[in-house]
Amino acid sequence: MSTVATETEQSIEELMQGLGDAAQAAARELAYTPTEKKNDALLAAAQAIRSQTADILAANARDMSSAEQRGLSSALLDRLKLNEDRIEGMATGLEQIAALDDPVGAVMDEWSRPNKLQISRVRVPLGVIGIIYESRPNVTADAGALCLKAGNAAILRGGTEAYHSNHAIMACLADGLAAADLPAAAIQLVPTQDREAVGAMLRMAGTIDVVVPRGGRSLVERVQNEARVPVFAHLDGICHTYIHAAADLERARAIALNAKMRRTGICGAMETLIIDRDVLSTHLTPIVDDLVEAGCELRGDAEACAADSRIKPASEEDWGTEYLDAILSVKTVAGIDEAMDHIAAYGSAHTEAIVTEDAEAAARFLNEVGSAILMHNTSTQFADGGEFGMGAEIGISTGKLHARGPVGVEQLTSFKYVVRGEGQVRP
Repeated sequence: MSTVATETEQSIEELMQGLGDAAQAAARELAYTPTEKKNDALLAAAQAIRSQTADILAANARDMSSAEQRGLSSALLDRLKLNEDRIEGMATGLEQIAALDDPVGAVMDEWSRPNKLQISRVRVPLGVIGIIYESRPNVTADAGALCLKAGNAAILRGGTEAYHSNHAIMACLADGLAAADLPAAAIQLVPTQDREAVGAMLRMAGTIDVVVPRGGRSLVERVQNEARVPVFAHLDGICHTYIHAAADLERARAIALNAKMRRTGICGAMETLIIDRDVLSTHLTPIVDDLVEAGCELRGDAEACAADSRIKPASEEDWGTEYLDAILSVKTVAGIDEAMDHIAAYGSAHTEAIVTEDAEAAARFLNEVGSAILMHNTSTQFADGGEFGMGAEIGISTGKLHARGPVGVEQLTSFKYVVRGEGQVRP
């Protein structure tokens, strides 16, 4: 990390500006750093994570003990918890990012003009990226690595609940940077738990080029309301799976169970199951059997409740709730138009899926629903940068400007125009 003083020696504002100034200097160097050096840093960090697994687990145990004493929900505890498999997943993720093509300097398009000017559009880093996140310590590794591969400096502000875990992982990233002789300020972890550090980051226009919040509604709302810098974000992950009238029953059962119960606390988890009235009598009960057996509570509209007594009545609030828990709302519709209307009214533009063997219905759904990620005959839990072949993701963006969907290395770049001439002057 950079050698700025702690908050005991200077104000939070000064602390954060010191981090920002160091990050700006690092970003200027990273913009022209060869791919090999960036990859060397990532591979060395991956090796450090593996060799320091015991230290990371010990730090995580401290965080888990504190979180349990504070009464955090089971979903948040699941996000926070690390084990050997998840730590190996972090190391593997760094190696996957290293294996990706370097987006920096890639020519996106090129053309010539009648006056013989040669024009090209070339990818460049965004600069300094601030990431504000909660619970998941793996974000420390993923975000730092993605920013580095895309030639950006990163300022990471993890949640208080993962304080010790984040610092243990950051030590591995620092080892990787040192091994590749890259600036220590290329990836910095905010050293204070003071919430004002978040506010300071959001005011750092001209120093931080974009902020990515990754956490609950309260965090994202605060970032969107207070930020004076651009933001990549999604507010909620209210994801829908629509069981169309032409859905294969066994396929629908497998997808619905996985979409809800594989991991209930991630933003790609299904929160509402929509089912066509035409298959209510044949498809709903088998799907409910699977979900109830897995420990899921179901809340539905009057038709769903009438079709299966294990479904409790849903309130209006349920349709717009991101449960992040083993709770699912069930909506009955008369067809694809009602299904799409429901998604438009209550969805968060994150991820929606349709289960159907009708190619025309699938095409309509994929073309007409306005969410960032649309799926056909697969689980919404695949809404993840790693599953998309991006190595990892820094988050999911549901906005319509610049980055949309999983934010990976390409989405962490912008572009510039390069114009080559032979002495032409404009008449």
